[in-house]
Amino acid sequence: MYYGFYYDWTYILVLIGVVLSLLASSQVKGTFAKYSKIRSYSGMTGREAAEQILRRNGIYDVQVTHIAGNLTDHYDPRNKTLALSDPVYNSTSVAAIGVAAHECGHAVQHFEGYAPLSIRGALVPVVNFGSMISWPLIIIGLFMNGQMSSFLIDIGILLFMVAVAFHLITLPVEINASRRAVKVLGNSGMLREDEVGGVKKVLRAAAMTYVASAAAMILQLLRLLILTNGRRRND
Repeated sequence: MYYGFYYDWTYILVLIGVVLSLLASSQVKGTFAKYSKIRSYSGMTGREAAEQILRRNGIYDVQVTHIAGNLTDHYDPRNKTLALSDPVYNSTSVAAIGVAAHECGHAVQHFEGYAPLSIRGALVPVVNFGSMISWPLIIIGLFMNGQMSSFLIDIGILLFMVAVAFHLITLPVEINASRRAVKVLGNSGMLREDEVGGVKKVLRAAAMTYVASAAAMILQLLRLLILTNGRRRND
């Protein structure tokens, strides 16, 4: 039996990924909370800001809706719905307007056919399937011998690599949406210059959560490669 899979130094790679993710999550929550207390000079709500940004970009078929939860905001290209969470939808804070503008950035990406967004969308079904089956395949392969063992491990790692690719392609998608948000809020006059500075900090902190998530996935992939290569050398 291969006990090294459960007790080995490579768990430190997973721990590093967890720490990075926790730090990024703490940072975005703290930054959002700070700027959620600062009311925008315009008094515009997150919903109103989103609707105005969509109209400015010639988008009239995207519905702005409310969704329960905290920072559960997202744009769904399947039904062209832009969902804003409790602290954003009716809030007049700088943070709320920034988050709403960011989600509008995704709607504009979809409207313009932004390639990285399309690629990410195409990967979703594979990632959902791969994330569910990759680890079971690898674990089964590690407890087997012969060609079937290598086959199962290779398929599992390949599926995991697709998940890593999904996280990597998410980075330019999110960064681009934030840049669009900052640009439109500054050029439209919806926020003052100092308020736009606050939005930049909120969105920069949010971007770091995606960086941390991608880093954690890469570290997990590295661990998988170390474990499976060690197993193959012992066969």
